[in-house]
Amino acid sequence: MIVRAALCPSPPLLALGVTGQTVVLPELRDACEAAVAWLLAAAPDAVTVIGPATATVAWPPDGVPDLSMHAPALGRPARPPAPAGAGSLNAATALPLSLAIGAHLLNAAGYLGPRVLQSVAESASPDACQDLGRDLAADAPLTALLVIGDGSARRSAAAPGYLDERAEPFDTVVEQAVRDGDLTALAALDPDLARDLLAAGRPAWQVMAGALAATAPVRPRTRILYSDAPFGVAYLVATLNPTP
Repeated sequence: MIVRAALCPSPPLLALGVTGQTVVLPELRDACEAAVAWLLAAAPDAVTVIGPATATVAWPPDGVPDLSMHAPALGRPARPPAPAGAGSLNAATALPLSLAIGAHLLNAAGYLGPRVLQSVAESASPDACQDLGRDLAADAPLTALLVIGDGSARRSAAAPGYLDERAEPFDTVVEQAVRDGDLTALAALDPDLARDLLAAGRPAWQVMAGALAATAPVRPRTRILYSDAPFGVAYLVATLNPTP
């Protein structure tokens, strides 16, 4: 059963020290911290982190690599210590960025409980994503989902994928679906369009849609904590509560 879910994006700047600057988008960091704190306040039996990657794989729960690998131009800053009991840092386990950010957010919140790190293939079909979500929903009596993924990366000429006029309408559909708790709309996102727009979060959002739909027949209650496209990339932070 899924007790709560939270959405966060995956820019490396969420990890202090990786950017080489003290403060970058503090409002985004604050929103992610608030979302994770809300998630953990439900006292779940376990937290499952879901994020896009090249393959659908369950990763070692204690493998959190140095996030500086995702910002190589900045060198390798010293690692901040993990909270006691949070698991050892395993540099040999090259977690994808989405799961590394999710693990970092849990560590920063001081979470010491069981965690599952589950990647979903960027090429996974909507049906496969929802099937995975239903499986994850059945894994533990009380599971919280931390869903990591960015929206389109083509919102401006300075964006990683340059400007695409379809990007903003796509992100608006995603935000409105989350705001309304419309799991059907999330499940219906076009994977081909998402790929064109470099919207990496699409498969993770659809896994969440499957998990929440398997938990309760009603739409979850939601709250948007952050929605913007700095650097031409759409970042959405939200909470979803499926319980009455």
